[in-house]
This record gives sequence, C-alpha cells and structure tokens, in this order.
Amino acid sequence: MKALALFLISLIVFAIPAEAADVLNPVGIKEWNIPFGGRSRDPFAENAKSVWFVGQGGNYLARLNPDTGKIFKKDLGDEPGPHNLIVGKDGIVWYSGNLAGYIGRYDPKNGQLEKIPMPNRSARDPHTLVFDASGKHIWFTSQWGNLVGRLTIASRQVDLIRVPSGRARPYGIIVAPSGVPWVALLGTDKLASIDPKTLKLTEHKVIAGARPRRVDATPDGRIYYADSQRGFLGRLDPKTGKLDEWALPAGSNADPYGMAVDKLGRVWVVETGVSPNKFVGFDPAQNKIFSITPIPSGAGSVRHMHYHAATGTVWFGTDEDTIGRAIVSK
Repeated sequence: MKALALFLISLIVFAIPAEAADVLNPVGIKEWNIPFGGRSRDPFAENAKSVWFVGQGGNYLARLNPDTGKIFKKDLGDEPGPHNLIVGKDGIVWYSGNLAGYIGRYDPKNGQLEKIPMPNRSARDPHTLVFDASGKHIWFTSQWGNLVGRLTIASRQVDLIRVPSGRARPYGIIVAPSGVPWVALLGTDKLASIDPKTLKLTEHKVIAGARPRRVDATPDGRIYYADSQRGFLGRLDPKTGKLDEWALPAGSNADPYGMAVDKLGRVWVVETGVSPNKFVGFDPAQNKIFSITPIPSGAGSVRHMHYHAATGTVWFGTDEDTIGRAIVSK
C-alpha cells in the first residue's frame, strides 16, 4: 500500500430541501466530498490553501487545497483511530492516537512520524488537542481515562491531571485568552479550569442537568459551552461566576456539538439532533440567535470546528464524509 496519495475531489452542491426548517440570515457553506471516506473530521486550516484533517476510521492524515480540490493523504500505518489534529506555525501536524494511547507528530517536509506515548496506561485515549498561546505546550483531554494532559513540546514530557469527579468524561478543551485551559466535562454538569502554572484543576458547576460537550471562549474571557443533553448554549463568566443559557432553535432535539468563536466574538454551534444539521450563530452583543443555516449534505454530525481568522471561515467535518467551510466574517 502506498503511504502517500494524491486525489482530486469535487465540490458537492446540494439543494436545501423545501421542508428544511428555520433558515435565518444564512451563511455561505461549501462542502468537499472525501472519496476515501474513513470518517473525515476535525479539519484545521493552516492557511487559505491548506486544510488538514484526520480520517478517524481510515487511519490517515490528509490535507485539502480548497482552491484546486486536490487532497494529499498520509496513511498512518498503524490503527490509532486519529481523533483530532492541530497544526503549528512551523507546519508540524500533531494528532491524537485515540485508540493507541499516544500523541502523534508528523513533519510534512520529510514525511517522518513520531509517536509520543502516554506515561501510564490510564491515559489510554488522547482525545482533543489544543495549543497554548506560546505554542510550547499542547493541552489535551482523555475522555475515558478521566484525565486532562499537557505535552511540553520541546522535552516531550507529558503531565497528567486527574479530574476529581468520577466518570467526568473530559471532552472538548480550549485555552482562554487568559491562558487558562477550560474543559467540558461531558459526564457531569460541570466545566473545569486548570492553572497552567500549578496544574491545579478546579471544577465549575453549571446549570443542573446540563451535559457540556464542547467549549469555547470569547475575547472578553467568558466561557461558552454546548449543552448536548438539554439543547442549550450556556455561558459562564469566570470573573463573577454568573451563568446564562439560551435555548437553541431545535430545543430539546438540538444536540449541539461542534463549536467555534469568530473574530467578532460571535459563537457558532451546530445542532446535530436534526436533519439536516443546522449551523447556528449566536451574537453575545444582542444575546440572541442571529443566523441559522442548514448544512447542505445533511452532515449527520459535526463533531468539532476550527475558525480561521485570516479568511473569516469556520471549517468542519461531517459524518457524511465531507469537509465543510462556512464563511462567517470578512
């Protein structure tokens, strides 16, 4: 089997069904079909012409050029079930070996792969990765290990932090403008924050019955979370402890999942409990939903999203094996 391959993929154009509900100030969405499938997900826009993503079921890394439709594919050789990737300013691709208990490093310049194992077996499933502002560390979650981790890139040292609540299922993770990592604890009605100096983890209870799945932060430092259980968008102000929430358009059927915040401080979240999935925009300046766009392919589920500020675009993968781009800001 060839380790590398080059494919040409075409833009999918779908007509939005007439019965699709609730369209409001729609944004432009394009999707590209991934011909080799394998649950293409978690794209990361390195720049306008280079968007990396993983094939979770196909065990590959890939890079899409949106201008040409060409895609480069790197087979990983093992079966790590790559769950997520991020790309550094140096072009190095880091991915989570979710089924194999390691964080992977891929250098596109020389094709070399490196596997950084977890320091103990309890961290068996590295999940979602995120850089800190310095680019010197990668923070990550281990959902079934009930851990949050930090990889120091230079030394390859991995520090693990146990979540006090049992079966907390640490899932989505971001680093807020303050430099503090925040984690969605999907198995609880809590978020967690971590002091990046001491590695002390603090749990923060949100609305009773909520199940935060993904989390993000606006420039003012407030933390937003997608409540997958109740169909709400929630907000915590770490300075005051104040909690707010807003029902999403699909209500209890919303099942919100992927999230992103744009450079205008607006929050984007996808309702995955409806078909087609809905790409929903929330404006904190007005405290209301201002945009609803059906995703043309239907999506199945949008599990994670990445905002690329230079192009004003949100990138996402779908269970229909498409990579999508939403133009949300100029």
